[in-house]
Amino acid sequence: MMNMQEAADRADDILDRTFAAIKPAVQWTPTYTVPADCYVDRDRTVMTIISGERRAAFLGVVERYWKSQGYELVDVSANGLAANFKTKNEFQLQVLVGARGQTHFSVTTPCVEKSEVSDPAGKPGSPDYSQQEVPAPNIRSKFWSSNDPIPA
Repeated sequence: MMNMQEAADRADDILDRTFAAIKPAVQWTPTYTVPADCYVDRDRTVMTIISGERRAAFLGVVERYWKSQGYELVDVSANGLAANFKTKNEFQLQVLVGARGQTHFSVTTPCVEKSEVSDPAGKPGSPDYSQQEVPAPNIRSKFWSSNDPIPA
């Protein structure tokens, strides 16, 4: 049986691969790690500004990638700004666009054997805000921050 550290490492891998699939790349910071009784949450916040005109496209990239990995769509919010998926081994994935356009990713592991859990091993793509309040997105991208609609 997998322990909490192994599950957290798997969650990090899911997040790393998800961010690698986003083109052009965005910058992110780890938000927090929450070890509970038998599961772990790993969270990341996108620090790249995703304009209102590009949010649906951004979520589309993430959803297509997760579906290509065989992850099952569980739910999409009524406003289309949040999606929940799960893997075959019961990891729960969420992407959520907040009111100011701040985009959050979360992976919650299934219940596993209790163990110590270290901080994420991956390096953030922007300043590390894991020990402080995360500001609004503050990194511009020629593509993701553009207010122009994506050409058809």
